[in-house]
Amino acid sequence: MSGFLKYLRRNPSLGVGIFMFALLVVFVGIGYMKYDISKAAYPLSAPANKPPSLQYPLGTDSQGRELYAVMTAGTILTLRIGFTAGLIGLIIGTVLGFVAAYFRGWVDVLIKSLVDILLTIPGLLVLVIIAAATRQAMNINLLALIIASLAWMGPTRNIRAQVLSLRERPFLQAARLSGMNSFEIIFLELMPNLLPYLAASLVGSVTGGIFASLGLEALGLGAMREPTLGMTIYWVIYYSALLKGMWWWALAPVTVIVVIFVGLFSIGAGLDELANPRTRRVV
Repeated sequence: MSGFLKYLRRNPSLGVGIFMFALLVVFVGIGYMKYDISKAAYPLSAPANKPPSLQYPLGTDSQGRELYAVMTAGTILTLRIGFTAGLIGLIIGTVLGFVAAYFRGWVDVLIKSLVDILLTIPGLLVLVIIAAATRQAMNINLLALIIASLAWMGPTRNIRAQVLSLRERPFLQAARLSGMNSFEIIFLELMPNLLPYLAASLVGSVTGGIFASLGLEALGLGAMREPTLGMTIYWVIYYSALLKGMWWWALAPVTVIVVIFVGLFSIGAGLDELANPRTRRVV
């Protein structure tokens, strides 16, 4: 434990990110103890349009929902969308990146060309079209899959570049001479060396997934019945909350979103420092 704390002092970005997510855990934990989320996060659970008070710490919205309960459920749902989309995208990107960079040849040309072509297409536009076409059946899982359908291209390109940089290193040449086959080299030599980078890539993919979900939901293309952070923003816009002086309705989701993104950015920066020896601080 003392060694971990010493490392956090040497890598403050990672410490800030962990602290931010610890705050989120406490915030959500208190919400789960205080509210029945299955009821309080949905309409008509409280009087409408109430400002923050002792009874309603974050106030209520025009639909009669306690915003603390909405933020508790919304934080979990939004992170679930981001992690699902980010993890699926990273897994696909990792497989394609390793296959392209290690085996090269026509497989590499095909994967690289496909990624280069798809990256020229505006991703948000594609997501909006897909989400609009499936709007009637939209739910949390479908939204995550829609976002994941475009989340693999960045990881594929980046991981391919990393594997290419390692492919001709002496330790891999020694592994080939020792009789290891391609899959053993990938899983026993390449993968362990790229674990810190893959962890940093996962954080980046999750951040992108959350950002995409917020954008789609703010446009009204999310799961309308779910109290996610993005749908809360949508209802703030729909009911013109700020024009009506209901500042607390907008403040709650924006604050949680800022904490999530600052936490993810800090963790990503900390993991990038761990993965990249050139950026490591020496104390």
